[in-house]
Amino acid sequence: MSRIIVGLSGGVDSAVAAYLLKLAGHDVIGITLKTWISETGEYSRCCEIDKARELADNMGIPYYVINCTAEFRQHITEPFAESYLRGETPNPCVICNRRIKWDKMLEAADSLGAEFIATGHYANIEKLPNGRLTVSQSLHAEKDQSYMLYRLSQEQLSRTLFPLGRLTKTEVRRIAKQAGLTSAESPDSQEVCFVTEGNYSDFIEEQVSCELPPEGVFTDENGNILGRHKGIYHYTVGQRKGLGVALGYRAFVKRIDAENHRVILGDERSLYSSVIECRDTVFMGMSEMKKNETVDAFVRIRYHGAIQKATVTAIGDGKLKITFDEPVRAAAPGQSAVIYDGKMCVLAGGMICNVLS
Repeated sequence: MSRIIVGLSGGVDSAVAAYLLKLAGHDVIGITLKTWISETGEYSRCCEIDKARELADNMGIPYYVINCTAEFRQHITEPFAESYLRGETPNPCVICNRRIKWDKMLEAADSLGAEFIATGHYANIEKLPNGRLTVSQSLHAEKDQSYMLYRLSQEQLSRTLFPLGRLTKTEVRRIAKQAGLTSAESPDSQEVCFVTEGNYSDFIEEQVSCELPPEGVFTDENGNILGRHKGIYHYTVGQRKGLGVALGYRAFVKRIDAENHRVILGDERSLYSSVIECRDTVFMGMSEMKKNETVDAFVRIRYHGAIQKATVTAIGDGKLKITFDEPVRAAAPGQSAVIYDGKMCVLAGGMICNVLS
């Protein structure tokens, strides 16, 4: 039996992960990372400390809180706001998992003499024939979180357990109820954990100290002016609601030109593209690709989005070009493109930086 650090958020998933490990006879210690507190004193939805402490007491396990608000601001919330100001749609959870959650939990494991860490993510870890560890899709595909975990390192994976990887959400709630855990009926977390009030643009206005982008114009793909907008950080690629323009057809945000403060609109068909580029690539289930090397794979460009067949080509400087067999909808710079093999094991992934055609 092992000593295991479990990240407790206060929700049902992490609580059941801890409960199952304790039931199996392991020495379980609960940890909550205090990452964010709003101006009104509200915690992020990933660190509901009072609920997590109650759950730890409920299970009779030791419990600790680790303050990492400074690191979270440096690596997550400030880059999140800066990304929106560049006209991107950021993906903070994938960065947080590697740079904050796993780093801090492994530090805690080392200081407390624990061999492993565990979380309530719906995913599995496998060792591939090439000897590399990877994250694979959970048995319950509807709750699969492998997309959010693609940046974890081999060292981090070697010390990680996902007790819920072969369970459905219904089964998890049933286990929690049978065990008498207070989080059995807690709602699923939604959206970005640290935007606890209002919307993203409100959060950005509150957090940034630099001058915000000014109002600008909506244009069509040919540069014709269609109206005025409130500032590029209010919009994301694929957005339809809240545009405030009437064009006689359903208009969507096709692209954001941050340099010229323009938001380019188009119809539904204009959102589809076949070729994208990614930067900051990390390789998980495969070794780093050499320049001009290609691989046939399956790619997901948003959390819970459809997985599409594609050809992936390394183009140097940590970048990949992904050519889809069929066009994909609303590929957005700042989001992640995660590459899977045919068995839904993560091979690699990166941040979308260009939508080429």
